[in-house]
Amino acid sequence: MGVKPAQRVGLFGGAFDPPHDAHLALVRAALDVLSLDHLHVVPTGDAWHKSRVLSPASDRLAMCRLAFAGWGRVRVDDRELQRAGPTYTIDTLAELRRQHPEAELFLLIGADQALDFARWHRAQGILALARVVIADRAGAAPPWEADDPLPGLDLSRALGVQRLSLAAMPHSSTAIRGHVAAGQSVAEWVPASVARYIAGHHLYQNPIR
Repeated sequence: MGVKPAQRVGLFGGAFDPPHDAHLALVRAALDVLSLDHLHVVPTGDAWHKSRVLSPASDRLAMCRLAFAGWGRVRVDDRELQRAGPTYTIDTLAELRRQHPEAELFLLIGADQALDFARWHRAQGILALARVVIADRAGAAPPWEADDPLPGLDLSRALGVQRLSLAAMPHSSTAIRGHVAAGQSVAEWVPASVARYIAGHHLYQNPIR
């Protein structure tokens, strides 16, 4: 009898304020290209790196659950929302490692996050726990050199860094919040269930921030 292959478990964290179609495209590509057994979508709690105040955790969690409803391999994970104080990716990865000691872990980040990755809390430790997968949208100039995907970090002992190519999608949560504040429709950028939630809960009514 052959050895059962190790599980492949992904982590995709973010504010998700709100979750939008580019987030869904990244998750869909990661599930397929990386052959993940399951992927944890983790809304951040106390985001130490954000200069603005996030929308209430309950709203961001609810929108993520709506956005990924029916996605069998996606687990919307509220563990960071339950933590007191600043939330760090390395703590979430360490918890996943304890829960799945034999699994291969993958951390999904955007190209913009890759530029700042060296400043993440215990960034080198993250590289020892998980393979980092950098999502690169088509048409955007890669913000790194070909041989230096995570500037300022020693990759010699990393589990690996790879890129995930995505179609060009000019979506951003900042722009979506701005459109809502201006009274414009965002139906083409977010799932219909999320658009209804935003309208029904009167989110993003204040000027863009």
